[in-house]
Amino acid sequence: MGNSKFVVRNAKPEEFQEIGQLMVKVYSQLEGFPNQDAQPEYYRLLANIGEFTKKPGTELLVALSPEGNICGAVVYFSDMQYYGSGGTATKEKNASGFRLLAVDPSARKKGIGKLLTRECIKKAREKKQKQVVIHTTKAMQTAWKMYEQLGFKRSEDLDFMQEELPVFGFRLTLD
Repeated sequence: MGNSKFVVRNAKPEEFQEIGQLMVKVYSQLEGFPNQDAQPEYYRLLANIGEFTKKPGTELLVALSPEGNICGAVVYFSDMQYYGSGGTATKEKNASGFRLLAVDPSARKKGIGKLLTRECIKKAREKKQKQVVIHTTKAMQTAWKMYEQLGFKRSEDLDFMQEELPVFGFRLTLD
C-alpha cells in the first residue's frame, strides 16, 4: 500500500472552497469531458461541492498528504435519494453511492482515488448496505479501470445522459 501516508477524513467547512477549486481543475482538464462553457451548471455544482454536506447522510471526504495538503476528494451518499444524478440511481434502495471523485494532478498514481473509493465502500458496509452505486464517463478511463479492479460491475440500467454526455452506471454488490 503506497498510500498509507495519506489520511482520509471528513472535509472541514473552511476547506470547501479549496476542494471546489480542485474539482473544477480536475474535471475541466479531462480530455473529452465538457468544459465550463458547455455545462456551466455542472461546474457550479463542483465549485460549491461543500453544499452537498447539507443533505442528510452525505459526507465530503478528503485525502490529505503527509504535509496536510488536500490531494483528492469525493462525495459519499449513505442515502441514494440525495445522490442527485440523472437516471434511476436515486431510487436505489439499500444502497450507498459516491460521486465527484477528484485527485489533484500532482498527486496522481499514488493510490488516492482507490483510498477514497475504499473509504466509501467501508462506510457503506458499516451502514449494512447491499450495494454501492457510482457513475463514470468515457473521459474517466483511469477511474473506470480502478472501479472494475475493485469489483464494480457495469449496470446499464443506471446509465443516463447529462445533456450531451453519456454517463455510465456501475454497482458493487456487498455481502
